[in-house]
Amino acid sequence: MTPEHAPDTYVGLAEDEAERLARNRGWRVVRSLPPGSIITMEYLEGRINFEVEEGVVTRSWLG
Repeated sequence: MTPEHAPDTYVGLAEDEAERLARNRGWRVVRSLPPGSIITMEYLEGRINFEVEEGVVTRSWLG
């Protein structure tokens, strides 16, 4: 089951704050990636992804 929080609520937060908040909200897997990372496109329920630049979340998406 996926928590009901919009991914955009994490944009602009410090990486550690965003990860802590996501886990407190029930996300099972929290993945932080640098901009331009090569990733697979498989969808994993319960995972939230953060693109992090200079310690700040610049983008967030599910799966």
